[in-house]
Amino acid sequence: MAQDPQTPMDEELQRAARDAEPQPETPEGEVIDNVLDADDTGGEGTLVDNPEAEMLAAQVEELEQAVKEAKDQALRAAADAQNARRRAEQDAEKARKFALEKFVKEMLPVVDSLEKALESMSGDEAAKTHVEGIEMTLKMQLDALNKSGVEQLDPHGEPFDPEYHQAVAMVPSPDAEPNSVIDVMQKGYTLNGRLVRPAMVAVSKAS
Repeated sequence: MAQDPQTPMDEELQRAARDAEPQPETPEGEVIDNVLDADDTGGEGTLVDNPEAEMLAAQVEELEQAVKEAKDQALRAAADAQNARRRAEQDAEKARKFALEKFVKEMLPVVDSLEKALESMSGDEAAKTHVEGIEMTLKMQLDALNKSGVEQLDPHGEPFDPEYHQAVAMVPSPDAEPNSVIDVMQKGYTLNGRLVRPAMVAVSKAS
């Protein structure tokens, strides 16, 4: 049986029926979720921080600080080692220079005795022979001390120096400059520049 051809009125009714059917709604929040998902890709204006990147940055900063502290400690250790080596060298040098100080102090009375013996001897022929022997002995003694770094202080006529001289008397002397040495009772000695015994002296003062 043949179908009746549709009239323009029938087509209008069908179109109106289709338009009246309810359309599927977009799920609530879908658009917002899509926006958030797009921002999570790390683009400009990211709304969510990256915890892994922050942790790596903190670790890098800690490592840089540790390296800096290690360098500082290494420099301090090197400086301490250099100072210790320098002190050890200085101590060894002092020990070498002044190892004979006790021996020198014990030998000085011998030198004093020889000098006193020369001063007390008379000018006869017998005494002259003894004088020559004592003078030779004294010279040998002083030469041996000098080779070890010992120097004699005989400051007669020099200005008084409290660092190397010990004043035992102040004597008025119009012919000498005030505060100068006019007499040496006992000579002084140094060992490599260090005072072993001060010279005992009389010092002039203004009249």
